[in-house]
Amino acid sequence: MEKVNLYDAKTNLSNLVDRAAAGEEVIIAKNGVPLAKLGPLPKRDAPRKPANALQVTYIADDFDAVDAEIEALFG
Repeated sequence: MEKVNLYDAKTNLSNLVDRAAAGEEVIIAKNGVPLAKLGPLPKRDAPRKPANALQVTYIADDFDAVDAEIEALFG
């Protein structure tokens, strides 16, 4: 685990992110005091499953059909 000064981290952020994505952890310090740790995110094995929070199970065939009354207001 490498310690990098904040100024150097700002200057080389793209390189540090590439290293973190490859699995390396980097400590970012200001005036020698560690402030943050940059590391890889866990890899997902399977795609995310929808939460189905609204529990919508049916959408009517005419869901996006034009309403004649509203069309008259704008027409």
